[in-house]
Amino acid sequence: MNKEIVEIFKETLKLLEIKGDKALVFKSNAYNKAINILNNLEKENKKIEEIYKEGGLTSIKKLGIGEKNAKKIEEYIKSAQKNNPKIKEFEKLKEETAIKHIITHYFMSKGLGLQELKENAKNRKIIYSRFTKPAKQLLELSGSIEKALSAISTVADWANSRKLDYAIETVFKKWLELDKLKPKEQVKKPFYKGNLMVYSPIKKKWFVISKYGEWLEFADKESTIEWKIID
Repeated sequence: MNKEIVEIFKETLKLLEIKGDKALVFKSNAYNKAINILNNLEKENKKIEEIYKEGGLTSIKKLGIGEKNAKKIEEYIKSAQKNNPKIKEFEKLKEETAIKHIITHYFMSKGLGLQELKENAKNRKIIYSRFTKPAKQLLELSGSIEKALSAISTVADWANSRKLDYAIETVFKKWLELDKLKPKEQVKKPFYKGNLMVYSPIKKKWFVISKYGEWLEFADKESTIEWKIID
């Protein structure tokens, strides 16, 4: 359970940053402190639920975790006992940031970092409102934020490997074939001074193919062979 709560706290921080929470700095300190404590418990093979069982909320706070996050952990433990582990505040945050999260994830799949994305939005180079409608449609089509993000990632991997451009709308067009979309396989091939090489299993030797198509026996060290990715 330590790991599950850590992941929720990490995701919470990400969503707070996407949301642009004004108290992010203070909340980050509290969440990161709780994350570190839970990670250390995991290393020591100590379960947070067992600690709670022994001493309740007080025992969690004694670890150094602030009261607000201690109560969130308590809520998760209690809801897990009912086979429905969750933290209401986190679930609410996911709903509040769902559309912006989808748009942010889309741009990040294109290589934009969150900070760079914020700067572009601030300078009006990126207008979030222009992407709101397709993001809403994708959320409705997917049924959950997790499935929407996963679908964007699938399309992004497929398109980027082929150097194709894509939009959020591309996900709609490819929706029925998402399970078939695979990144283009990248193959590494050997080169020597810019010339392609081949290996002959029969002669057990490397050959360099000249620009005229001749096979020239390779006489240099194998460490000079350069492996390049060929699309």
